[in-house]
Amino acid sequence: MNNPLQDFVRFVAERDGINDKGALSQAVVTRFGLTKDRSVFYCADFAVRFSASASVNFGNTVLSLSNLKKFDDRPFVVCLVTPTANHCFLANTTLLKKISHSSQELRENNIKGSFNGSDIIRSFEGIPNNATNLERLFEIHAGVGFDGNLVRLVEATNNISPTGAKFGVGAAEEAAILSAPKRAANFVISADAQTLKAELDAKVEKFKNEILLASLIENVNVRGRIIEYLIAGEDEKLRGELVHALKNREKGIPAFKTENALGDYQRIFDAYHTETDVKTKIMILNSNPKAYNIDKMLEFLAHEKSVFMFYFVGVDATKIVNTVLVSMFETNLLNCTIVLRHWAGRNSRGVTQFEGKTINSLIGSPTFTIDPDAAAVFLRKLIAL
Repeated sequence: MNNPLQDFVRFVAERDGINDKGALSQAVVTRFGLTKDRSVFYCADFAVRFSASASVNFGNTVLSLSNLKKFDDRPFVVCLVTPTANHCFLANTTLLKKISHSSQELRENNIKGSFNGSDIIRSFEGIPNNATNLERLFEIHAGVGFDGNLVRLVEATNNISPTGAKFGVGAAEEAAILSAPKRAANFVISADAQTLKAELDAKVEKFKNEILLASLIENVNVRGRIIEYLIAGEDEKLRGELVHALKNREKGIPAFKTENALGDYQRIFDAYHTETDVKTKIMILNSNPKAYNIDKMLEFLAHEKSVFMFYFVGVDATKIVNTVLVSMFETNLLNCTIVLRHWAGRNSRGVTQFEGKTINSLIGSPTFTIDPDAAAVFLRKLIAL
């Protein structure tokens, strides 16, 4: 399958030593049919800003944050031309430390300033930011997006006091948190788990046509929120408005706000207090779904009956492939959980993501194994953040 970003990386590498930013940019534009927007060249698959320096370490101003916002929905690559080699760095907002130039007035409602080459993170959560890892890093970024990074950049740039606070884990809370994997292991083999799955499956069956229509929405955040609300939303009037808009192919989707809660669907049983997060996975797209806010998760797991589950809905172009209800501690899911510590503010332990390829595998061939000891090790690492 043709991969324009990989083709671009290969094309640039073949011209190592060209030592001419103008010549390289012109060759790339001709080869890939890119459109120019001031200093950025772009197509549907990626955007690139060319820069030149005597070495791989460069402090040149790269781009304004407001201009980056226009291209943050696709891989944004800084191609640095040095005398001996051309270097590619991903410079989407997740890969920025801060905003450096003319950014004193930067706020969430006032996007100001530019970033320099020195503001680009060179290693993200142990992954080198280089040509080899552009796609992998972008998959991580896509799960956070521009809005998800803006709060962090404002804080990092202007030293604004962060909101919120880390969840304090005392001895009693730690004991409850560390017993969560065993609670989860007991729950997934219980009749209550079957009841929970049946309830969610019934919603998917009822709204399957609307889910398929919503899956065509390009904006990943809007698409996910709509499908999740169809399945787990509580306001029947709003759900009806969404159904009507989707069935009639209306351009304007009714405005609605989802609570920034840990899960989408709460179900309380005698022995378990469950929260379930509904996640849509478009099977043909490479994306890393958001998982959870670590502090909110620890606070929930500190309750003695708490069980947290994920309900994955796999969708392709014509049908719902499968639905899977799994614990956050399911072994394959746990192993593919990415902790985004860098993304966190000073008063937060951060957030997590899942590697999309593992989610696809789980949807295709569900597994439900939980290793309580391995899960406890993972939880201890979260508590220590």
